[in-house]
Amino acid sequence: MPIPDFQSIMLPLLQQFSDEKEHSIQELLGKLAQTLSLSVQEVNELLPSGKQTAFYNRVGWARTYLTKSALLEMPRRSYYKITARGKDVLKSNPPRIDMKYLERFPEYVEFREKEGTRKRPQGTGDDVEERESRTPEETLEYAYQDIRDNLAQELLVLVKKSPPVFFERLVVELLVNMGYGGSRRDAARAVGQTGDEGIDGIIDEDRLGLDTIYIQAKRWEPPVGRPEIQKFVGALMGKRARKGIFITTSTFTADAVSYVSNIDFKVILIDGKRLAEFMIDYNVGVTESMSYQLKRIDSDYFSNG
Repeated sequence: MPIPDFQSIMLPLLQQFSDEKEHSIQELLGKLAQTLSLSVQEVNELLPSGKQTAFYNRVGWARTYLTKSALLEMPRRSYYKITARGKDVLKSNPPRIDMKYLERFPEYVEFREKEGTRKRPQGTGDDVEERESRTPEETLEYAYQDIRDNLAQELLVLVKKSPPVFFERLVVELLVNMGYGGSRRDAARAVGQTGDEGIDGIIDEDRLGLDTIYIQAKRWEPPVGRPEIQKFVGALMGKRARKGIFITTSTFTADAVSYVSNIDFKVILIDGKRLAEFMIDYNVGVTESMSYQLKRIDSDYFSNG
């Protein structure tokens, strides 16, 4: 089952405090995951940034809303306890606690008004429900991912429209930015020059030239199939090489991917989508528009007070 959204976690989380003892959120994660029948994989599932688990993030925001509604209180640092109001809520046996339910509490309403999010988002049906079920971090991260996906699509369109010589230069710059080939001058001499036996170029794996990688780059529209990859591997054999990168602006067939995974040679396949993502990651053809710093409480700082 998927991880419940943070609103669906509010009631199970409040129930964890029904013993009226003080608990840290960290110590309740295991019990809560068991209550929600979550697998280890689901508990460890990361947000798009890869820096925090989605489960911990959602539990954290469920705790925040319960605290802002005075259903939980923090008697000491990092520890929470159910309030008299929270006990009354559990006695009423509600089927669900969500943001709509919390609107009956003035503390929550005041919090939302200060937060500037009392107004429901525009839209209809499932779209609004999905957006309201996300935590602020999830909203930010998924919005970032949407922007990144759109940028990748635009990049790929431009790359496909570029002349062959520009595409070769782009491949060179990308590989150099990734740490291959030494200087641009060295890489430029190595890539896009040989053109023999199905190999478009060679580049040093490291700045010392301890190993060589052979490259083929195809600015194509149709998918690259197994025969093309087999030709490339054959060319590697002819050079007594064991490493290669095959780059295309299109895609690879399932047969081609399967073939590469079952050979002794180390051949990396980079399709158009992955190429565009690498361009974004290594700043090729893109420029920074704006950046945000997301900060959190430094628990160590307050623990020394």
